[in-house]
Amino acid sequence: MLTKVAVVATATALSFGVAAPASAEVTAAALPAASMEAVLKAAQIDPRRADSALTPGAKDSVLLVEQALAAKGLLDQQYVDGHFGTSTITAYSSYQKSLGYTGIDASGLPGKTSLEKLGDGRYTVTATVAAGSRLTYHGETMNTRTKAMLVKAEGLLGRQLTITQGSYNPGGVGASAGTHDGGGALDIGVEGMSSATRTDVAKKLRQVGFAAWVRTPAQGFAYHIHAIALSDPDLSSGAQHQAGDYYLGYNGLAGRGSDDGPAVSPKLTWEEYQRS
Repeated sequence: MLTKVAVVATATALSFGVAAPASAEVTAAALPAASMEAVLKAAQIDPRRADSALTPGAKDSVLLVEQALAAKGLLDQQYVDGHFGTSTITAYSSYQKSLGYTGIDASGLPGKTSLEKLGDGRYTVTATVAAGSRLTYHGETMNTRTKAMLVKAEGLLGRQLTITQGSYNPGGVGASAGTHDGGGALDIGVEGMSSATRTDVAKKLRQVGFAAWVRTPAQGFAYHIHAIALSDPDLSSGAQHQAGDYYLGYNGLAGRGSDDGPAVSPKLTWEEYQRS
């Protein structure tokens, strides 16, 4: 807020065509910054934790979001703790609905526009993540970010992959349990691949930012690879849960068995991979 003196100084400077003193300038830089990357990561992982542990590097950004939700009466003060758990997810979903969002746009997973609106006058949003527009690649629907990730994985593999189910496919395959209702979800055909090749494909997908598992008949599936683009802001709730489980060392299935996929370390998002 400008003091009376600062307001007068600014007005005087403008009337004489000179620059206003620096003390009179109020810019977004004066506000704290909330990293969208950090908030998204916490919103995937924290609801899947058995405790209230914090996602490393996310606390400060999550606190800014929770404080803003509490100020709107959507989140009880006891949950303003830097842990983006189920209470915060529910509160954020309520905020999205108050903006008129529905469906996956009101899942409680923060998007750039809603984060910026929530932070108006309270914080700025940095490290933004965009799903991009919907398009068709290899005959299936996905978004720009997912395609870029897939193309990079194909480059690492030296081969193109067959997509058997894309994204934004609500009700498409019952066994998918809604994970393909939003963005960032792919099923990849493995016909003709050896076990070692299937594992290598899953590993390359993981390296560029997918949570990826080889699904097997023993799990009740025909062989295929299921992949979720980590931190895609269009993820369905089911895909969001699978992403969180991947970080926590689970296999992404309802029984939450141990991760049976190829080990990669660290587990990177697409944005982190590009910076690595």
